[in-house]
Amino acid sequence: MILDILMPFYGRFDHFREAVESVRAQNDDSWRLTIVDDVYPDLGPGQWAQSLGDSRITYVRNEQNLRPSRNYNKSVSLAQSEFVVLMGCDDVMDPDYVGRVRELIRTHPDVDIIQPGVRVIDENGAPSRPLADRVKGFYRFGGHGPREFGGERLARSLLRGNWTYFPSLAWRRTRLEGGFRTDLDVVQDLAMLLQITLAGGTLLLDDQTVFAYRRHSTSVSAVTGPDGSKFAQERTLFAEVADACAARGWTRAARAARWHLSSRLNALTELPAASRARNRNGVRALRRHVFGGLDEA
Repeated sequence: MILDILMPFYGRFDHFREAVESVRAQNDDSWRLTIVDDVYPDLGPGQWAQSLGDSRITYVRNEQNLRPSRNYNKSVSLAQSEFVVLMGCDDVMDPDYVGRVRELIRTHPDVDIIQPGVRVIDENGAPSRPLADRVKGFYRFGGHGPREFGGERLARSLLRGNWTYFPSLAWRRTRLEGGFRTDLDVVQDLAMLLQITLAGGTLLLDDQTVFAYRRHSTSVSAVTGPDGSKFAQERTLFAEVADACAARGWTRAARAARWHLSSRLNALTELPAASRARNRNGVRALRRHVFGGLDEA
């Protein structure tokens, strides 16, 4: 089975080059890389990718900027394989990534999502473990070796705190055919994870580290935190999922969605930055997210 690696591109050339070269350095050659350039102003990265002359790599440049969710959906529409990866254009695959994911697919043929082991790096590639990733570690399921989760247990865990790393995930392509939500261009990954879980899908969690996730200050989630827009999207999603879980009798998951405690605490950590920037609208939005609706949760 060929693994389709889809790389929506809009970002730094040096990070992009490292990401592409990490795919080319895989020990298992059963991969196909499709780069979907979302009209990045600098033509240099695309020209470099095409100059590689690698038949396993396809480069596509959009006619207009689609923004994240629509570009993810376009990328998925270009895939052919049973499993796909929506790799970040600033992340790095270890040489064993493709081989390990293919092995997990062979040994767990019915799984819908695979979360391999991930380490975090900073903008310069150095090991990093900021607060957000320590929190992810707290909420992630315990145990050792490949282990599969689904149903209310998975939904509740993700709603308490999304401990997955979107760019490292391998997805069953048919589960993505409905498309990522275009009204949630920051939390579309969590929305898709919950949609699949509510539809009976399962997630396989593995410990073997084969992927480096780059966390830096210019990410979409970092930029949209202090102004509160990220949390407005989360609030919309949590309200919808709370109702969906309640309708299935998943009372503990519904409660986790209504409380969304880790999301509130995350918003609380953004308040100092919004205050320093004298962003009154941001401060107001963040306070609403932190304190709003606690009497109804």
